[in-house]
Amino acid sequence: MARNTNPETEIESEAGQHGGVQSVDRALAVLEILARDGHAGVSEIAEEMGIHKSTVSRLLGSLVSRDMVHQNSERGKYQLGFGILRLASSIPGRLSLVREARPVLESLADAFKETVNLAVLRSNYAVNVDQAMGPSSLAMYDWVGSLTPLHATSSGKVLLAALPVDDRDRILKETGLPARTPLTITNRDKLEKELLKISHDGYCINREEFEIGLNSMAVPVYNHVGTVIGAISISGPAFRFDPEKTPGLLEAMTEAGLQISANMGYTRR
Repeated sequence: MARNTNPETEIESEAGQHGGVQSVDRALAVLEILARDGHAGVSEIAEEMGIHKSTVSRLLGSLVSRDMVHQNSERGKYQLGFGILRLASSIPGRLSLVREARPVLESLADAFKETVNLAVLRSNYAVNVDQAMGPSSLAMYDWVGSLTPLHATSSGKVLLAALPVDDRDRILKETGLPARTPLTITNRDKLEKELLKISHDGYCINREEFEIGLNSMAVPVYNHVGTVIGAISISGPAFRFDPEKTPGLLEAMTEAGLQISANMGYTRR
C-alpha cells in the first residue's frame, strides 16, 4: 500500500529536524565559550555567536536545567556546571591507552620500519605495555612486559621529565643511576639538565645508553587533564637508525604522541 504523503507535513518535519540540530550546535558552542573563558554573560555570548539574547537565554536555561551550566548569583554570569564533570569523569575509565594507541604504533612501525613501543610508569620503572614490530628481520626483540630503567631509556626519561621534582627525587634515590653501558648518564646534575631539555623540546633521543648498538627516540602521551601518562618510543640498531638523521621522524613522532593524547581526551591549548 502506498504511503500517504503530505508535502507540507514533510517540509515542517524537516524544518523541525534542522532546527533541532541547530539548537544542539548552538548549545555546544555556548559550552565551548564557557570552557574557554571560564564564565560569560548572556550579552557576551550572544555577541560572539551572532544570535539574539533571547535565544541565548533559552539555551542557557536548558543547560542550567541539566546542570551543564551554573549561574553565578553574584555577577549573573554563567559557568560550566557539575553535570559536565559527571560526563567527563565517565570517559577515562572507558578509554584504554593500549587500545587507543595501537593503530598509531602500527602506523609508525610500518612507516619507519623499526620497533615502536608504548611505555608507562610503574614501580619506579618504565614498563612496556604494547609494541608494534617493524618489518625488518633485524627488528628488536619483544619488549612487552619489560621493566626498563627510567634514567637510561628514552621513554623513561620522558616519563621522568614529566614528574614533580619531589617524585623524581624519591625515585632516583631509590633506584640510583646504575650504568647500563659506558654511555649511560650516571651523574644526577647532568641527568637533570637533560630532563629540562626534554621538557622544553617535547622529545628525547637516546644513543646506546641502555644497550650498546641501540638508539631510540620517545615522545610523551597525555591524558584528558594534560598529565603525562605514557611515552611512545621508536628504536633500532645504531648502524642503521639515527633519529636525528631520519627524515620526517620528529614530526611523525610528535604527531603520533598528540594523536594518542587526543584519543585519551587531551586538547591542545
